[in-house]
Amino acid sequence: MEQLIEQANKKALEIIQNGQPTLVDVSTAGEAIPGMTKKSIFHAGPPCKWENMSGPLKGAIMGALVYEGLAKDAEEAEKLAASGEIEFGSCHEHSSVGPMAGVTSYSMPVWVLQNKAYGNYSYCNMNEGLGKALRFGAFGPEVIERLKWMEKVLGPVVKEAIKLHGPYDLKTMIAQMIQMGDEGHNRNKAGTSLFIREFAPYIVETSFSQKDKVDVLKFMNGNDHFVLNLTMPAAKCTLEAAKGIKYSTIVYTMSRNGTEFGIRVSGLGDRWFTAQANYIKGLYFPGFSEKDANRDIGDSCITETCGYGGFAMAAAPAIVLFVGGTPKDAINYSTSMYEITTEENKMYNIPALNFRGTPTGIDIRKVVETGILPIINTGMAHKDPGVGQVGAGLVNPPMKCFEDALEAFVEELEKEGLA
Repeated sequence: MEQLIEQANKKALEIIQNGQPTLVDVSTAGEAIPGMTKKSIFHAGPPCKWENMSGPLKGAIMGALVYEGLAKDAEEAEKLAASGEIEFGSCHEHSSVGPMAGVTSYSMPVWVLQNKAYGNYSYCNMNEGLGKALRFGAFGPEVIERLKWMEKVLGPVVKEAIKLHGPYDLKTMIAQMIQMGDEGHNRNKAGTSLFIREFAPYIVETSFSQKDKVDVLKFMNGNDHFVLNLTMPAAKCTLEAAKGIKYSTIVYTMSRNGTEFGIRVSGLGDRWFTAQANYIKGLYFPGFSEKDANRDIGDSCITETCGYGGFAMAAAPAIVLFVGGTPKDAINYSTSMYEITTEENKMYNIPALNFRGTPTGIDIRKVVETGILPIINTGMAHKDPGVGQVGAGLVNPPMKCFEDALEAFVEELEKEGLA
């Protein structure tokens, strides 16, 4: 039996290591994402009913309904969301991801990625920046205005620039980021700079007005997290190709909706294993404290699932200024992740660890056996709708997710007489 598991995990890791996430287009969610309709709202984390949703997720959904013109204000949006007319779904179940609340609606521009090695696609909305943003549950007029500008200007300009440039290899970009001091989740300064450097000449060449082109470049330059919404779907399409490998104990999804944390395991297909999401420990913006924070939320820990993000913190010592701790802590977090993973990444190397590959391929057996949980660095949203971001920090998934997944895995083996 052990041999069957090892062979399956070897196959899963071969697929993950060989993944070739590539930016190919910008589209709208309605045009690109499978299953999206004008009354669909896809969100981060495992599936969740309106009555069980957290404050920031509800706030983001209310904002999206106003943005889409389905409601005139937050009060009307809240009634519509609770009415049963809106179809809620998990981004992860529709080949997509979204940071924090992760809310994606029909008109939003989305990045379109293809895993060139295996042909599958992934999608992600565009990053609004920090603070008062839809992804943190804010929905004021400035949030809606920014979303409309992103739909009417940012998306179309970047779409034309990509057409002029051609497909963009994100795996190479992420490898460069990690060697330049990013980890691909909460520190993306180098990655955003690389993206601007790559695409600025093509943005200038587009047919849009001078003002629009300048505004797009200024927006990118003013948002160090701009490229997060590319590192996330890069991880998504890389890992999704490794789904459904019988007997594999490798995790291909980790995500949270602000209420629950959920994981999915290659050998167990589409099945979610969930438990109550934890609170984040970290640094708060002025005027906020622990009493203001919501539980862990967002699809962004797909980066850790793929071997970067918190798993690559040793490459990004400056991240501790944002999430707390010391540079030594960052190194210790990364090195501890080798205990629960299967291989070292062949592409993503950490200079501070003598260019050792990042820990890649979370094995549910190792998590349960060692008691070591994946480390995630992440932003914090206010617990109430409409407020926005209150800080950033570090968090672990609940152990119950991994214990339940391992128990289900053993049950499947027992059905086949293999346990």
